[in-house]
Amino acid sequence: MATETVGELIHEAAEPHASGGLPQLDFATWPTQIFWLAVALVVLYYLMSRVALPRISETLEERADAIADDLDKAEEFRRRAADAEKAYEQALAEARSKAQAIAAETRAEIQTQVDAALAKADAEISARTAESEKRIREIRDEAAAAVITVATDTAGALIDAVLPEAQDAKAVASAVKARA
Repeated sequence: MATETVGELIHEAAEPHASGGLPQLDFATWPTQIFWLAVALVVLYYLMSRVALPRISETLEERADAIADDLDKAEEFRRRAADAEKAYEQALAEARSKAQAIAAETRAEIQTQVDAALAKADAEISARTAESEKRIREIRDEAAAAVITVATDTAGALIDAVLPEAQDAKAVASAVKARA
């Protein structure tokens, strides 16, 4: 009996559904469905307008402020970078001019040292040239004297070989000097 009662209850509960159709499409329930739809939309609108939308707009505003701050910072960094680039270019130009001045000064010092070394070398060369010319004159004079001596000796030997009794040393010497 208890099973029959449960079976009857199941059958009775299944009976309205067996009428064939969807309960949402039953015209008898539309007024309540429309009422609850309106209540749900009003509650949803209230929740969205009072809770969700202010949070979303606040988040969007914070994001817009953060983006604006980031853009301002980026503009400041760009300006600083441009200033740093100008300072770098100016420092580079100053360094180049200083380097050119140092190079010109160094060239002048080196040229002075080269000129001094050339003057010293020219003086040494002149002194050595004068000394060499003096030595060459001495050697030439010695050679000339040696040639005269050899010529005198050779002439004397020839005369002695050809005419031994006609040899006059003074005459031979004066004849050799006259030819030299």
